[in-house]
Amino acid sequence: MPEGDTLFRTAAGLRPYLVGRDVRAARAAGPGAVPQIQRVIGKRVDSIEAQGKNLLIRFNGGLELRTHLRMHGSWHRYRPGERWRRPAARARLVLEVDGAVAVCFDAPVVELFETRAEPIHPTLSSLGPDLLKPDFDATEAHRRLRAPERRSMTISAALLDQRAMAGLGNIWRNEVLYAERVDPFVAVADLDDATLDRLIATSRRLLRGAAGLDRRRAPTLVYRRTGRPCSRCGTPIRSAPLSGEVPRTTYWCPSCQGGQA
Repeated sequence: MPEGDTLFRTAAGLRPYLVGRDVRAARAAGPGAVPQIQRVIGKRVDSIEAQGKNLLIRFNGGLELRTHLRMHGSWHRYRPGERWRRPAARARLVLEVDGAVAVCFDAPVVELFETRAEPIHPTLSSLGPDLLKPDFDATEAHRRLRAPERRSMTISAALLDQRAMAGLGNIWRNEVLYAERVDPFVAVADLDDATLDRLIATSRRLLRGAAGLDRRRAPTLVYRRTGRPCSRCGTPIRSAPLSGEVPRTTYWCPSCQGGQA
């Protein structure tokens, strides 16, 4: 699943070609296709922003498009007439402006709504502090992770909860826990405040690096390294499924982090 850093880079890549230009054509297809997509034709693209794992395209006149890419979605940008790198049948949304065509492939969530409704949007309004925003509120993230409904969650699951902190996905969730030598299966309630604060700070640092906001992207040292030696102690990396709405895999070093035997 694309994480917040991927959406941040996607928004940055689309802005130079879409922002400030009028939509000449728009179409949507696939399950749950937006029937009112024609309303954006003739509208100017005012801004493109990543919010957690959501991409928001705002138009003058108060309209807003939200896409969520889930596991397999992606945005592409083409020149008019250029051959697409994926089949047209997989295009969920197409926006055409002068000089560019933006295509969203395979996204399960594409919706159009009025920007004024964003504060009460069922998904956007519930997001926790965005790790990539300049005004990221670490105190609020700490408070949300300490909320009663997350006390019994494993820290692995809690870090993926976008209502606590927005932007972190499976890759960097694993890397954060490895960097801080935290057992991925420990309950949030069993972590002290100092450890929780370190996890929040490292989440922001690693995601910013992956988004290109810091000078260097950190290497992935545990993700998808099952059976390979830990870079610190040489113990074989282990993996196990993390239950939840979307299946994920947890990777960890049983010597450096503890965790399941």
